[in-house]
Amino acid sequence: MKFLFLEPFFGGSHQDFAEGLISHSQHRIDLLTLPSRFWKWRMRGAALYFLKKVPDLKEYDGLITSDLMSLSDFKGLTGHSCPPALVYFHENQLTYPLAPGETIDYQFGFTDITTGLASERILFNSRTHFNAFFEALPGFLKMMPEYRPHWVIDEIRSKAKVLYPGCRFPSEEKVFHSPETGPPLIIWNHRWEFDKNPGDFFQALDAVLDRGLDFRLALLGQNFQMVPNAFIAAKERYGARIVQYGYVESREMYRQWLKRGSIVVSTATQENFGISIVEAIRHGCIPLLPHRLSYPEIIPESFHNDFLYKDQNDLVKKLCDVILDCSRHRSEVEKLSREMGRFSWDRMITEYDEELRCLAQSNYHPSKEVVI
Repeated sequence: MKFLFLEPFFGGSHQDFAEGLISHSQHRIDLLTLPSRFWKWRMRGAALYFLKKVPDLKEYDGLITSDLMSLSDFKGLTGHSCPPALVYFHENQLTYPLAPGETIDYQFGFTDITTGLASERILFNSRTHFNAFFEALPGFLKMMPEYRPHWVIDEIRSKAKVLYPGCRFPSEEKVFHSPETGPPLIIWNHRWEFDKNPGDFFQALDAVLDRGLDFRLALLGQNFQMVPNAFIAAKERYGARIVQYGYVESREMYRQWLKRGSIVVSTATQENFGISIVEAIRHGCIPLLPHRLSYPEIIPESFHNDFLYKDQNDLVKKLCDVILDCSRHRSEVEKLSREMGRFSWDRMITEYDEELRCLAQSNYHPSKEVVI
C-alpha cells in the first residue's frame, strides 16, 4: 500500500522515527518534511505549507503525521480528498515543561486535542506518555470557564494505543562492545535543550572531579538554534577531557562513539521514550538514569537498583562507583543490551505495518458526502 508521511519537525526523534519506519516498512511511504526549528510556528502553520506541497492525496491509502502539525487544519482544508490519518505523538503540549520565563499558550494544547479528534488512529511512544496525556486532559479542559467538552477524552482514548518507536540497530547482531582503556568515557547524547536538564549533569561531573576522579566526555546530541550557556561553560571548564563537542552528522560515526563509551547519563525532566538511551545501552554503555519519566518503563525492573538513581546525591554516588570500577557492571550491561534488542525496527516493524494496513482499511469513503 501507499502512504504519505508529513513531518513538520524533521530532526531528533521525529527524524529518527520517520526514516526508520520508511526504510523498514513493506509499504511505500512518501515523506515531506520541514526543518526542526520554530516548533510553535510548525504547529500553527505547517498544515498550510503542506497543503500546497502534497501530491494528489487520492493516490494514497493513508496519511501519517506527528503531533507538531494541526491535522484538523489540514483535513479541514483538503476536504474529502484526505485519506485516513494516523498521528504519532512523540510529545504533547499538555504535559511538556515550559522553558524558563515562558508562559503557557493554551492553544497548543487544543491543537493536540483537535489533531487527535481529526485522526483515525493515534499512537503514543510509551505507556508513561499515554497515561500522562490522559491524566492531564481533564484538568486542561477544566480551565475553560464554561461549556467544557469532556466528551473529547473518551473520543480520543478510543483511537489511541501505545507502540514503542523502533530503534535503528539490528535485533540479533552483536553490537555490544567493551569500552576502550583509559579514563571512562561519559556520553551525553541528548538534545542540548532545557528539558534535558544539562545543569544537573554538569553539576554531577563537578562533584566527581571534586572527589579526585577522572573521566573523558563526549557531548553529542543535536542543538537546534543557540548553544546553551551550560555547554559553553562546560567546554571551557572540562577542556581536554572533552573528546567530542557537538552533533555528529554521520550515523556510523555516532555509533562508533557509543561503542567507545563507558557510561551514558540522563538528567532529563522530560522524556517520553528515550531512543538515545536505548541506543547507548545497546552498544554497551552503562546507563545512569533518573527513576522517573519513561525510564522505569523501558528498563526492566530487575535492573532498576543498579541503573536508576533517586536524586542528585544518588546520581553522584552511582557515577563515582561506576567510574571507580566499570568492569563490575559489564555482565549486567551485556544482559541489558540484549534486552534493548526488542526495540529494534526489525522486531517492531510488523506491528507498524499492521497498524498501517488497518488504517487503510478503516471506514473511509472519499466520495461520500458528509451530512450534518
